[in-house]
Amino acid sequence: WTGRRLDSILRTAAGAWPDKAAVVDEAGSYTFAELDAIADRVAAGLAARGLVPGDRVLLQLPNSREFAVAAFALLRAGLVPVLCLPGHRSAELGHFAAVSGAAAMVIPDVVAGFDFRELAAGLVAAHPQLRHVFVHGDPAGFESWSALAESGAAAQVIEVDTATPAVLLVSGGTTGLPKLIPRTHDDYLYNATACAQAVGMVHDDVYLVALPAGHNFPFACPGLLGSMTVGATTVFTADPSPENAFAVIDRHRVTVTGLVNALAKLWAQACEWEPVLPGTLRVVQVGGSRLPPEEARYIYDGLCTGLQQIFGMAEGMLQFTRPGDPVEVVLNTQGRPISPHDELRVVDEDGVDVAPGEEGELLVRGPYTLNGYYRAEEANARSFTADGFYRSGDRVRIFADGPLAGNIEVTGRIKDVIHRGGETVSATDLEEHLLAHPGIYAAAAVPLPDRYLGEKICAAVVFNGRPLNLAEVNAFLDERGASAHARPDVVVALPSLPSTPVGKVDKKKLIATILTR
Repeated sequence: WTGRRLDSILRTAAGAWPDKAAVVDEAGSYTFAELDAIADRVAAGLAARGLVPGDRVLLQLPNSREFAVAAFALLRAGLVPVLCLPGHRSAELGHFAAVSGAAAMVIPDVVAGFDFRELAAGLVAAHPQLRHVFVHGDPAGFESWSALAESGAAAQVIEVDTATPAVLLVSGGTTGLPKLIPRTHDDYLYNATACAQAVGMVHDDVYLVALPAGHNFPFACPGLLGSMTVGATTVFTADPSPENAFAVIDRHRVTVTGLVNALAKLWAQACEWEPVLPGTLRVVQVGGSRLPPEEARYIYDGLCTGLQQIFGMAEGMLQFTRPGDPVEVVLNTQGRPISPHDELRVVDEDGVDVAPGEEGELLVRGPYTLNGYYRAEEANARSFTADGFYRSGDRVRIFADGPLAGNIEVTGRIKDVIHRGGETVSATDLEEHLLAHPGIYAAAAVPLPDRYLGEKICAAVVFNGRPLNLAEVNAFLDERGASAHARPDVVVALPSLPSTPVGKVDKKKLIATILTR
C-alpha cells in the first residue's frame, strides 16, 4: 500500500497537469486544477453544514462532470460516498440508508421525467438520520448543491486511516437486496492504478464514461479514477446510444471506453449505418456477463480490434485480457488477474479444488478483494471460506495448457441472478416483491436469452385469480419502489411451477418450458 488517500489522485494530477482538461460533459469542462479547487470548496461547504468525517452520503447523480465534483468533494471532506445507480428507487435506497446510516444524500432534481426530490422526501420521512438532501438543480425545499461552493472557504485537511472505507459500492444483488461493498483508500487506489496499467493507459488517452458512473467498471476499472492516475481526460455522456456516443467520441477524440456486452454489440452493429464512426477508439473494454467467442469476433471486427475482455465484480477481483494478446486469447477468454498477488481457486460443490483446466466455482483472495460486506454478518458467513477466499458464485475454468494457458473462461453461474443489459438483478429480490401482491400465489424470476439485452427478465407467475398483464405487474413494482432496471420484460402465467425433488423451483425446467411456448 502507498498509504495515500483516494482523493490524492486528483491532488497529484492537479499538481502535475493543472491546465489539462480533467472532466468534460456537454455543458463544459474542468481542468485538473479547477476540479481540485471546486472539490475543496464543496468539501468546506459540507463541513460547514455539520457533516463530519466518517459520515456516509448516498450519491446518486447522473453521468456528468458534477458527479466527479461530488465524488472528490465527499472524499476530500472525509465522508464516505455510497455510490447508488440512477435506477435505484425507494426500496434499494431505503435499504442503503438503513445499512449505512447515511447522514445525507446528493441527487439531481429531475431526470427523464422522474423527480428525485419526491423520492428523497419519502426517504427522509422513513430515515430520520438523513439530515441533509443536496439537490443539483432546483432544490424545491431541500438544500442547493451548487450553494456549497459559494463560501469560497478552503477545505480543512482531514486525517484519514487509509485502511478504512473510502467508498461503499453496491453489489449486483444475488440473494435479496443489494449489499454494500467497502472499498478502502488503499485497495481502491491500487485497483484504479493496476487497471490503468492493464489497459496501457497514457497521458494522451481520453476515457469515455458511457455506463452509469456509479458502477465500479466506469469509476475505477480504470474509469475516472484510473484515467486520472496518468493525467488522462474523462468525458461523460448520459446517452450511450450509438448516434450520440459516436458523435461524442469523434468530438473529443476518445480512445478508451468500457461497455457491457449488449451495448458493445449494438455499437458494432451501428457501425454499418452511422455516418460518424468511433474511429479514434484504441481500446474497448467489454464485460458484465459472459461474452461468447462469436460475439467477441463480431465486436472485434465491427467496432474495435482493441477489444479487451474483462471479468470481475465490485467486490474486487478483476481479470483482463491485455493489449498485444494473441487474437485467440482476446476472443476466447476473459483474461487473467490484474495483480500478481491475486489468488484464484476453482472448486467443486464440496469446496475441493478441481483438476487443472476443469470447471468449478471461482474462489478469490487478493489485495483489492473485499474481506467482508458492510454490516452484513449473515451474507459474510455465506460468502467467504474459513481462510478468507470470496465465493464468486461464477462457474469458470482456467486453461492449464496451450496458447490460452493461464487465462480464464466464464462458463456459467451458480448464484441466482439475471444479467440484463449490464445490470445484475437478484432473482430472489424480484420474487419477494412479486409475492407481496395479493393476486400472486407463486412466482419465479428467470433469464431468457435476448439479442440486445443479453438476457431479459421473465416473471413466471401462478395467479390466485385473474392474471395480471405486464403493465399491471410493473405498476405494482413501481409502488413497491423496486429498481427501474429490475422490472420484468415478460410475464408468463402458469398453472404451477415445476419443482426439484427437494421442493425448490426447478428453474432449468421452467426456462425450457417457457421457451417451448
